[in-house]
Amino acid sequence: MPQLDVLDIENKKVGDIEAAPAVFGAKINNHLVKQYVVLQRASRRLGTACTKSSYGQLSGSGKKPWRQKGTGRARVGKTRSALWRGGLTIFGPTQRDYSFKMNKKARKQALRSALTDCYQGNHIAVVDKIVLEKPKTKEAVRIIKALGLPDRTLFLTAEKNENLELAVRNLPTVNVLPVEGLNVYDLLLHEKIVCTPETVKKLEERLG
Repeated sequence: MPQLDVLDIENKKVGDIEAAPAVFGAKINNHLVKQYVVLQRASRRLGTACTKSSYGQLSGSGKKPWRQKGTGRARVGKTRSALWRGGLTIFGPTQRDYSFKMNKKARKQALRSALTDCYQGNHIAVVDKIVLEKPKTKEAVRIIKALGLPDRTLFLTAEKNENLELAVRNLPTVNVLPVEGLNVYDLLLHEKIVCTPETVKKLEERLG
């Protein structure tokens, strides 16, 4: 049974909790983890590269510039041909959506794999409570220093913590996520995952 130490805000151990082996002791599936990360990065691609590849997108006349025969010049149907300056682009890029689907069971297993990897690598810290009286960045920095957290830290919350979100807003490598928004990419991106016992319980309800 995986066990997690519970710390207070001054980085002193005040207890421990048992974590569900189905979530923090799962078999790591690297293929699913990679697939989930590729899915997230693909869904964030804008896909806005676009050229005019049909005559309907072009402005200008479609009139035949000269008669077909008798001029000594090459035959041409319109000045908006792809061979002419200002004409359409052949096989140019068009707007597209790069995202793809991944079934729910596979996404859950990928999250379990990432959480298990974090647990085995000692990248999870459980704090009894995270309470900020005011949404001040210096308060967040004080907590981070007291807990000895690295630059890239992710705070996982069981419910919305507005003061914490506002306090870390000016720290570019520190983020706050609710359990509902947890994803593999953010788990792998950050060096330390900070949560409360309530967060761990909610994680087990979501992924157990």
